[in-house]
Amino acid sequence: MKSILLKSTAIILLFFIGFLPEPKTFISSNRKVINDDFQGQAFYVSKSKMELGRWGERLSEAQKKQIEARLKNRLEKEYILTFNKEEALFYEDEKLDAMSGATDSWGKNFSPGKQYKNVKTNAQIQNQEFYGKQFLVKDKLLDINWILGKETKQIGNYTCFKAMASIPTNELAWYDFSWNRLGNSNNDSEKQIDSTNTTTEDKPSVDMTEVEAWYSPQVPVGHGPLEYWGLPGLILEVSAGNTIMLCTKIVLNPKEKLEIVAPDKGKEITKAEYQKTIVEKMKEFRNNRMGRQRG
Repeated sequence: MKSILLKSTAIILLFFIGFLPEPKTFISSNRKVINDDFQGQAFYVSKSKMELGRWGERLSEAQKKQIEARLKNRLEKEYILTFNKEEALFYEDEKLDAMSGATDSWGKNFSPGKQYKNVKTNAQIQNQEFYGKQFLVKDKLLDINWILGKETKQIGNYTCFKAMASIPTNELAWYDFSWNRLGNSNNDSEKQIDSTNTTTEDKPSVDMTEVEAWYSPQVPVGHGPLEYWGLPGLILEVSAGNTIMLCTKIVLNPKEKLEIVAPDKGKEITKAEYQKTIVEKMKEFRNNRMGRQRG
């Protein structure tokens, strides 16, 4: 009699679970999750807040909205992460601007290219285009010291756990450029530090970015978008600086096998060398512009 009651209860629970509503903003396709051929795809959207600095204080709200509309293809992007247990390929799902029919050529120089990561070999290979020249950036994965929390929240069908990290901004966005970095490079070149002198000047403070990530152990891989990785589950949401990236769709073990191929074209270079290349090029642009103004 007791076993019959248990079976009946289980059937009733399964009946009601089958009719639970599915979130409208998140699509999930789950088949067998853990096997030798496990792979999947995660689709992300990123949104960034526009920062105009002091210059923006002189603009009206209408002017700010006009600028934001023009920069929409730079502030809002879509990405795809294809992964298996060890490897991942992350890239932008590029779309033409709906209004102008053109891509953001200037912003593309400082956007992340197609990125391959291997968590087993601690390797990262990324294709970057900078003013028409192709670079193949080969380096180690970013070393992230995650602090795992107990706080949870639901993202679509997945229970996610919170993790925090403080990461040097230059390491997090090594493919990007800021005029502050240009100023810092000038200061560093002017300083002569004597390693034998105990009274040398202290090193300049490092600009850090606070990162909040949400990962789900229900997808048992250590992958995530952009530079993020190393958590005990797929990263579904990450907030850093003025940008938030959210996973909107996951497909696990699709019928058609997914290919993960690392980029292989371009001049081989490290992340630090690529940063130096950008800084030197922007110095050249600045000097040429100042020379024309003086002339």
